[in-house]
Amino acid sequence: MISQQVRTWAVLDARTLAAMNQVPRERFVPSAWRSLAYADCALPLPLGKHMLTPMLAGRILQALEVKAGDQVLEIGTGSGYLSACLAALGGNVQTLELHGALATAARGNLREAGFAGIEVTTADGASLVSETAYDVIVLTASLPIYEPRFERALKYGGRLFVVVGSGAVMEARLVRRLGATEFSTQSLFETTLEALEHVPVPPAFSF
Repeated sequence: MISQQVRTWAVLDARTLAAMNQVPRERFVPSAWRSLAYADCALPLPLGKHMLTPMLAGRILQALEVKAGDQVLEIGTGSGYLSACLAALGGNVQTLELHGALATAARGNLREAGFAGIEVTTADGASLVSETAYDVIVLTASLPIYEPRFERALKYGGRLFVVVGSGAVMEARLVRRLGATEFSTQSLFETTLEALEHVPVPPAFSF
């Protein structure tokens, strides 16, 4: 997976590759799909959700530059695989999952893979109103309309990964907090992701 998929999609950071090597992806895949754990596809999870592809997970991890001790907030736990990779990079990870069944399964996956210290909370990340500042925030589902409240939960120097847009092409962005009201936004690549539940969507176009 690392040599044939992740590296070929411009993921060359040694720490990112080492973290992905450390996390046994097969432990996070539903048993029916375990033979495809390392395939380049978004594997199904319960409730109609999907795991991120290995290539997309690698691009996210590389962009965020997680350092030891970083306070990390993940919105959308899914299987727990990306949570484990963020922890393998040294992050103190808190992850929010809207669906209780997925949160329960992720806790089990993380425990069996040796990442029991990750805090998995059943909560709606779309309603985040936080006074706690994070070094890293990552949304594993897209925002059809960009919402600045997520960037406002960053510490100075903090990084936010988010995919913005709807339809066939969406934009992955890295937002950095530079000061009290200053932010920079870097366009990373085009991709598609399921929309985060309970967030605003553009009005439907009608003739």
